[in-house]
Amino acid sequence: MAQEQKPEFNVRYSDEELQEFKAIILDMLEKARAEYKTLRATMTRSDSNDIDDTAPSFKAMEEGAATLSKEETGLLVQRQYKFIQSLEAALVRIENKTYGVCRVTGKLIPKERLRLVPHATLTIEAKEMLNKKNGVK
Repeated sequence: MAQEQKPEFNVRYSDEELQEFKAIILDMLEKARAEYKTLRATMTRSDSNDIDDTAPSFKAMEEGAATLSKEETGLLVQRQYKFIQSLEAALVRIENKTYGVCRVTGKLIPKERLRLVPHATLTIEAKEMLNKKNGVK
């Protein structure tokens, strides 16, 4: 009979390691949600008591700058929302015990990478491979 072969890499992180990552993600999620709330308030000016919305329309240059600033804030709000969604998806992967497994190679993403980018779903190797395939430098 053929001997059962062990995979050359771990298939998943231990429950203890997953709990460590969960704590990191929950901390980041709390901060990200607070920043999102602040950005949304800035964009909607819900925390403002000034007279910006009643300013005379002849201040075209100032209005242009305000519009640009509002557009930039809108982009930041979208980016922050996407980041929050990524962190929430990482929590789901922790619950499913698939967290930290590269979606391309099936190898474990290094702990150091996950501590810095806890929502990562690719190893650096897989990311570089995909970038080459897609022509991204």
